[in-house]
Amino acid sequence: MMNRSLNVVGVLVLLFAAGPARAGDPPRRELTVFEAASLKDVFARLAQRFEAGNAGVKVVTNAAGSQELRAQLEHGAAADVFASADRKHMDALVAQGLALAPAVFACNEPVVVVRAGLPAVGVFADLPRAARIVVGVPEVPIGGYTLQILTKAAAKLGADFREGVEAKIVSRELNVRQVLAKVVLGEADVGVVYRSDALTARDKVRVVEIPRDLNVTAEYPIAALKAAPHADLARGFIDLVRSPVGVGALREAGFVPCAGP
Repeated sequence: MMNRSLNVVGVLVLLFAAGPARAGDPPRRELTVFEAASLKDVFARLAQRFEAGNAGVKVVTNAAGSQELRAQLEHGAAADVFASADRKHMDALVAQGLALAPAVFACNEPVVVVRAGLPAVGVFADLPRAARIVVGVPEVPIGGYTLQILTKAAAKLGADFREGVEAKIVSRELNVRQVLAKVVLGEADVGVVYRSDALTARDKVRVVEIPRDLNVTAEYPIAALKAAPHADLARGFIDLVRSPVGVGALREAGFVPCAGP
């Protein structure tokens, strides 16, 4: 009997601590955003701003490789917004009728990150001198971009360059943040990541630029999902991402302007 009385008292305390619901409060809604791993930090800041401007709204984010997010959506995952690190995975969802018309909202550049204290890799041509290289799997955007870069490099620096790099690859990761983590933790000597990701670890890695004629530009499209539970919020979040505020946040995070059509 005593235990039952204590349980009742405990429930009442929790209810009073939570405070009474007010009739004028808007209903609480969750906006679910599926975002490429490289967008995790900047979208967290934009999510806070969106919540501040939309009472009763909570932004729930899911950051992963674009290919993984696409697979989740194809298997019925519920989301309002999808932001990809390439057109390939977005276009696949559009073709299946799962995503509405996308818009490119940012661009990025791959760079090489080198672990602290490794002088052997000073320029891109030194890449085969690294003992342990980590890249993304071919299915993830950063992995696909890395393959394009190596193909260009083989044409200019010779087939031996690409063979030398591929012989030193010790790991292929499912998203760009995992590539970066391997280098930061010293589990690899170098890795290929986006400039924005390198910026998040600027005190832990050294950046080696990829020559412009060998590099590629990563385009980031964003779209509302056709079955978005909160279509109005999805449109509002996309508008924020594409607004001057969103563009400014992306530039500050290391994303680069996209070339004109």
